[in-house]
Amino acid sequence: QVQLVESGGGLVQAGGSLTLSCAASGIIFSINAMGWYRQAPGKQRELVASIFRDGRTSDADSVKGRFTISRDSAKTTVYLQMSSLKPEDTAVYYCFADTPSRNWGHGTQVTVSS
Repeated sequence: QVQLVESGGGLVQAGGSLTLSCAASGIIFSINAMGWYRQAPGKQRELVASIFRDGRTSDADSVKGRFTISRDSAKTTVYLQMSSLKPEDTAVYYCFADTPSRNWGHGTQVTVSS
């Protein structure tokens, strides 16, 4: 089992930047992929970005060119660098880790004001 702890959310003005972090602990050698989902009020949870064991990354079209997913050399912490933020990016952002069963963090709120 993997435990995930997110940090870095907050309130930012449109056009601003934030970086989210997700620290994994537990059976981390079993992680095949990590990444971020987000869920806005009244909407379904959507995949934002993923990073795989081999380092490949994948981004949603809605964040391409604005968000960057990365990880530390120990592969235990994943980052989501968010820039040019828009009000529609407002959501609770959830970290996940696939082992391959899906493990979730508790989420961190990101609010972008116009």
